[in-house]
Amino acid sequence: MSAPGFHHVETWIFDLDNTLYPASCRLFDQIDVRMGEFISNLFQVDRTEARRIQKDYFYKYGTTLRGLMEEHRIDPDAFLDYVHDIDHSPVPTNPLLAEHLEALPGRKLVFTNGTVRHAENVMHRIGVTHLFHGIFDIVHSDFIPKPARGPYEKFIAEHGVDPTRAAMFEDIARNLEVPAALGMTTVLVRDEDNEDGAMINKLNGDADGAPYVHHLTTDLAGFLGGIVNR
Repeated sequence: MSAPGFHHVETWIFDLDNTLYPASCRLFDQIDVRMGEFISNLFQVDRTEARRIQKDYFYKYGTTLRGLMEEHRIDPDAFLDYVHDIDHSPVPTNPLLAEHLEALPGRKLVFTNGTVRHAENVMHRIGVTHLFHGIFDIVHSDFIPKPARGPYEKFIAEHGVDPTRAAMFEDIARNLEVPAALGMTTVLVRDEDNEDGAMINKLNGDADGAPYVHHLTTDLAGFLGGIVNR
């Protein structure tokens, strides 16, 4: 079966971290370090043990935060404020991405396991803030992260999205399984510098060839340009 096209799409949904910007700018590395510091301070453990806890929760629960909430009932706001207190200047402006996003017909939305404030900072750096119609973050999803089905259903309801007329772009393949099941066209944005995404995809088998991954790209701006110019 051939992959679905994009002529029917009226809502374009994008993950944020390592999707709208390249992993090579290492922005998420800063968040990664801040999460390790938070856990090290919380449990009074060294950084090696903190990283083990951090990654164990990330792979098991979808986000480190969810694991900390489920197993230790931590305050999510304190965690999110701490880990997103970073320098966003490494995120490069991307006028070509902005040009192709603007040319896409219909709404553009961000759906992230991060926060609205973090998303706004990133989008401002890229130069695409004015092109998006809304941000659905981890607070909107009641701190339940992708790939759980509930956040997708809440996102669809709150933004009035017809999933059969929507496309979703993600760097983690497992986060596309529910969107595909709901009827969305899916695109995996793969980046060799995205170590966490690569590890999750590896743990889930042949993610590139999974039936819920309809399209694959290593160049988001170029891929969108191809859609616009068809």
